[in-house]
Amino acid sequence: MPEQALYLSWRPLAFDEMVGQEHITRTLRNALRSDRVRHAYLFSGPRGTGKTTTARLLAKAVNCLHPDPDRRPCNECAACIAVNEGRFLDLIEIDAATHTGVDDVRDLREKVAFSPGEGRFKVYIIDEVHRFSGSAFDALLKTLEEPPEHAIFVLATTEIDKVPATIKSRCLQFEFRRFSVTEVADRLERIVEAEALHAERPALERIARQGGGSMRDSISLLDQIVTDPTELISLELVERVLGTASDAAVRALVEAVIAQDAASGLRVIQSAMDHGSDPRQFAQQTVEHLRAVLLAQMAGPELIEASEADRSLYAGQAAAIGRSSLLRALRAFNDAIAGTRGGWQPQLALELALVGSVRGAEEVVTVYAAPPAAHTPATAEPLPPALADHPGPHGITAAAINDRWDEVLRIMSRFSKTSPDVMKYFRAQRVEGNVVYLVAENETYFKRINPYPEKQSVIVRALREVFRVPFTLHLSLGGAAASPAEQPLDLNDPLLSAGAEYGAEIRRVDQ
Repeated sequence: MPEQALYLSWRPLAFDEMVGQEHITRTLRNALRSDRVRHAYLFSGPRGTGKTTTARLLAKAVNCLHPDPDRRPCNECAACIAVNEGRFLDLIEIDAATHTGVDDVRDLREKVAFSPGEGRFKVYIIDEVHRFSGSAFDALLKTLEEPPEHAIFVLATTEIDKVPATIKSRCLQFEFRRFSVTEVADRLERIVEAEALHAERPALERIARQGGGSMRDSISLLDQIVTDPTELISLELVERVLGTASDAAVRALVEAVIAQDAASGLRVIQSAMDHGSDPRQFAQQTVEHLRAVLLAQMAGPELIEASEADRSLYAGQAAAIGRSSLLRALRAFNDAIAGTRGGWQPQLALELALVGSVRGAEEVVTVYAAPPAAHTPATAEPLPPALADHPGPHGITAAAINDRWDEVLRIMSRFSKTSPDVMKYFRAQRVEGNVVYLVAENETYFKRINPYPEKQSVIVRALREVFRVPFTLHLSLGGAAASPAEQPLDLNDPLLSAGAEYGAEIRRVDQ
């Protein structure tokens, strides 16, 4: 006889063995203890979260012969053994996906009137009940309104919104939740120990994450990986078998997005594909990582289910990327998941997502128009000391920027040949929020940078790499006070961004 799959052999046989659904098992056990079991239940939730398993446990418990209600199901009496062996006549399981018509429900209504043959109750488990047709639901409604005293219905669905309100109102509803990574990994660890296997904890956690909160899917993945019981289940083995990318590759790709370095990101993707990573899995892992960065940026790393080292990483990356850039990258890679399903070049969706994230961030760099001639001094004024040098984000001051200005210039040289030569004649005057105020020594250098958005984007990229802060710029000549005409033009504006995309020159015009 073929050996059972792990998820079947490790299906819980008692309420105590259930994981992560305590809010449901506690209510059901109290109902059994007080003999107040309802005639109809509606279990909803994602796949692999224990809906059908709980329904079978309830069927065993209501027919269990053990005198102590707290011990039901006992898995020792004749009824429990019959259910475990799949030969209990009063447990009827119906797959609504293949029995969708009204005739199937009418047949059920005719048979439900007969008394139980073996146990105290006849239990009907209708799986994927949302697949019933409208007329089938109408026929079922009559049975739920006037059920026989010996019948219990358990309806299970993964799409609760497709179940009519008339059906919901006649059932006691329970919402099953996804399992956490820790809960799944702990269960896998228990299975590994009982099956005399050998596995690393990080490998089990990777399987748990890949299972997406489904216990059944995670156990099936473990079963897929175990080809040799004597082989160590390592993280490298799991990544190779499942086609997932290494954590290092995902982190490197996100770092490339933050640094706006498309070339490095493309090399990371190519290397991951060469090592057997599945493009869709890689996209999913990248989305999961970017989502963690977003959570760290919006609400702090405490919400993230990860180790302290990973939380620290997410917090650091959250501080180094702007909100709009992060959201753009998150949407791009999320869209790439669907784009990797087919095509002769599956990693193309990943590459487009990367380039779109980087290109988009460059296009949204804040652009500043040159001040009108009336506000421009005829001769250059001496460069004033830093004014109002209050720490900006993360304690960065104008003095700190000036101290590392040579480093900023070196980074600039990677993207442009002319910008560093001109920017060495600029200095940071002050930092306000995320805006760095730069002043030029004379009008010649000022005019070579101020009207050109592409040159300013090089400065922004270099500042980001050095300080890990998404700065924007404000340029002025010789420390002249900022006038209304010098206020920034932000290309986040839809009209301005559309014009810039088609190569238009953005200028301020006095009214």
